[in-house]
Amino acid sequence: MKEMMAVFQKELADHFNSWRFIILFAIVFAVGVIAIYFDAQFIRQAVTETRFVFLQLYTTSGQSLPLFILIIVFLVPIVGIVLGFDAINSEKSSGTLSRLLSQPIFRDSVINGKFLAGIVTIAIMVVAIVMLVAGLGLRMIGVPPSSEEVIRLMAFLAISIIYGGFWLGLAILFSLLSQRVATSAMASIAVWIFFIFLFLFPLFVDLGQFGFIVMQVSPLLLFWQVITILLIPNALGQVIQSAGGLPTSALSLGQSLLTVWPHLVSLIALTVICFAISYIKFMREEIRST
Repeated sequence: MKEMMAVFQKELADHFNSWRFIILFAIVFAVGVIAIYFDAQFIRQAVTETRFVFLQLYTTSGQSLPLFILIIVFLVPIVGIVLGFDAINSEKSSGTLSRLLSQPIFRDSVINGKFLAGIVTIAIMVVAIVMLVAGLGLRMIGVPPSSEEVIRLMAFLAISIIYGGFWLGLAILFSLLSQRVATSAMASIAVWIFFIFLFLFPLFVDLGQFGFIVMQVSPLLLFWQVITILLIPNALGQVIQSAGGLPTSALSLGQSLLTVWPHLVSLIALTVICFAISYIKFMREEIRST
């Protein structure tokens, strides 16, 4: 545990001191500010609603799809990929990994520390952008969140971190599989683009049963469903009512959590599987001094 925390602190310091992180953090902040100001007029109109006014800061948009949610869906994978695509192969090629393992540090402490540092960095960035939107939104609408809205936002934050953990684990895996940093980066981005294609394609073409199967294995689609149910409870409630179910204007917190539970389990399973493969691969890796 002590060795893992030493690696964790070193990796966390490297993330926060790197220009790559500073630029990425600035982009995330800038996009968050642009998103909330771009839809400011629609957010002010949300004050007329009697329930979930604060959540509409994150879901109200003049477009057909909520802008902030799309930002989280598409930017969090980039953050995970940037933090993990060179986690192993860059240190291996420079010889620092072999020197690190020559110290009294277990291998599992190295990869666990790297992964934990990446998760904490993702958590800080996601919490920061959500709090930024909350602070600007409070100045715009002057309506504080209810206790249920706070719980929904906390669940959203936790799921967003898990979602980022999947992409971090995937990038670390490609960093192990490839000797070149550029190759691991391109492979990670290629997977990201592939899942974006699967995410957007059903909007234009009905895939039928195939689309349902894809939905169960696509992290983008799983994450999209989870956060829309949590942050837009009115939408699914209207769908249930129009389908002949019991009349309901919005899903309660318990109903929302029960509805997203299968998708959340699938997302957690994908994240665990991805990191487990990386862990096993690293433990069996032959690392020679250069």
